[in-house]
Amino acid sequence: MKVLITGVAGFLGSHLCDRFLAGGHEVVGMDNFLTGSPGNFAHLLGDPRFHFIEHDVTNFVYIDGELGGVLHFASPASPVNRLEKPIQTLKVGSLGTHRTLGLARAKGARYLLASTSEVYGNPQVHPQSEGYHGNVDPVGPRGVYEEARRFAEAMTMAYHRYHNLDTRIARIFNTYGSRMRPDDGRVVSSFIVQALRGEPITIYGDGSQTRSFTYIDDLVEGIYRLFFSDRVEPTNIGNPGEFTICELAELVIAKVGATPVIHQPLPEDDPQFRRPDISVAREVLGWEPRVALDAGLDRTIEYFRGIIGESAFPLSPVA
Repeated sequence: MKVLITGVAGFLGSHLCDRFLAGGHEVVGMDNFLTGSPGNFAHLLGDPRFHFIEHDVTNFVYIDGELGGVLHFASPASPVNRLEKPIQTLKVGSLGTHRTLGLARAKGARYLLASTSEVYGNPQVHPQSEGYHGNVDPVGPRGVYEEARRFAEAMTMAYHRYHNLDTRIARIFNTYGSRMRPDDGRVVSSFIVQALRGEPITIYGDGSQTRSFTYIDDLVEGIYRLFFSDRVEPTNIGNPGEFTICELAELVIAKVGATPVIHQPLPEDDPQFRRPDISVAREVLGWEPRVALDAGLDRTIEYFRGIIGESAFPLSPVA
């Protein structure tokens, strides 16, 4: 199958590209490098089954020839990028989704939307199942990303119902691993980079808020299985293991070495809890995460050890 993956220069999109190529497929990667890096797919440039197009998906999207799948992963996703690029975030969730859905319809291709656990907002139900409709502040600082993804889901289901388009929606929970940027503001990368540099680990709030962390290899396998399944409704792809931010900091310190911990005020609208109910993924996809946080952190720390000397990025607030 020939598939288009938007956001291929990003953390998730580049790994997903690897998985489809490993599955024997042909991949057209698309990105405008708003937040992605060409280095994330540089290892694929000699592969005849990989083709890259530099393009902004908020504009008309055209791919020559047959296309079996469209996977829309283009979007600023890290806390830093969403704050710095709020309009672009909203546009890629709305216009970008509309453009890629139109392409999938024109080609008769299957469509997969990369959505997010952020659609649940600051949840009042715990853990979060796909049937929970969320608790989102549309005008809060996180609203640009939350509402962009919620709109994208609504648009995707509208195309499914009105145009009979074959669609999938993956609700992705906190993911970590190689190819994360040192400056992206995600909590795992920020803690690791701070510890490796011998800087204080910065915790926002008292650190009692929880997150569920999915290693990148587990995530892409779940998305790959979802794409080839018959599941149309949104599907949680995440690790149900739940850790406080303080527990994460303790794990990183134990692996990297002693460093101070400092606390800063909690950002507005920061969710207190985040944990997926993955009953659907287990039953429908036969999928569940295999990489425990301890092992995943070891791999991610090794990755950052290799690039930290090349990085001079300042650290930014974490999610």
